[in-house]
Amino acid sequence: MDYKDYYKILGVERDVSQSELKKAYRKMARKYHPDVSKEADAEERFKEVNEAYEVLGDEGKRSQYDTLGSNYQNGQNFNPPPGWEGGFDFNQFSQGAHGQQAGGAGFSDFFESMFGGAAGSAGFQQGGFGQQRRKPSAETMILWVDLEDVFSGGKKKVRLPSGSTIEVKIPKGFEDGKKIRLTGKGSNGADIHLKIQLKKHSLYKVDGKNLTIELPIAPWEAALGASLNVDTLAGKIKLKIPEGSESGKKMRLKGRGLPSASTSLTGDQFVVLQIKTPPATTNEEKAFYHEMQKKFDWSPR
Repeated sequence: MDYKDYYKILGVERDVSQSELKKAYRKMARKYHPDVSKEADAEERFKEVNEAYEVLGDEGKRSQYDTLGSNYQNGQNFNPPPGWEGGFDFNQFSQGAHGQQAGGAGFSDFFESMFGGAAGSAGFQQGGFGQQRRKPSAETMILWVDLEDVFSGGKKKVRLPSGSTIEVKIPKGFEDGKKIRLTGKGSNGADIHLKIQLKKHSLYKVDGKNLTIELPIAPWEAALGASLNVDTLAGKIKLKIPEGSESGKKMRLKGRGLPSASTSLTGDQFVVLQIKTPPATTNEEKAFYHEMQKKFDWSPR
């Protein structure tokens, strides 16, 4: 088999420090990670990079490698001398360079011949920057929900890419734009990120946990004051309109907004007054407006 120059694979000199070696490894691992790299041979190069750092990143392995490999050059046939085959105690390094179990399934014949022993049985599970066995990329789906579902919690049926349907629980206070993960429910066992989107409501405008609603009132209700019914997500309540209120006045209903999924805090509801003028369609109504014009010494401008 061919000798593998681990220093060359990581693009470093033989006297490189451990800290610089780690930097070089991270750079190469990012470059060739199969999930992000566009290189045609990314997966194979990623294996080589992890194998190289598995050896050079540990002082004991690096010393063994330097001693045995000092008379070899990349491309030469490699045959370990008697006593090296299986003579290296791999168990002490079973956690690998980044705390993940490493072993023979992901390593080259050169590595196996050089270190041997338990290396072949440990089974390569992960490298420094990801799993050797690639998991399908997660898929994103949009789930439109009503404001009432977020206010009180609810359940929605979701049709999966497979054609089957499952029921998904919408937690009380779940925020617009947040995602619910459906593990393994996507194509080829991929996860699904279910992005929650609020439907536009006929009454309420949403701003985080706060709600805003417009309340139409008559001119005499604004001038004289009134006690009016106002919608909230928990049901109607009475709201006292102060005398002399103007259109656009904003009134706060504390704690009448949306709940939080993670804390006990609740948003507020704001009521914006909108004065509506009744139409004058009959002669009598028009006469009444003329009388008002005479009686009030007042201009809105």
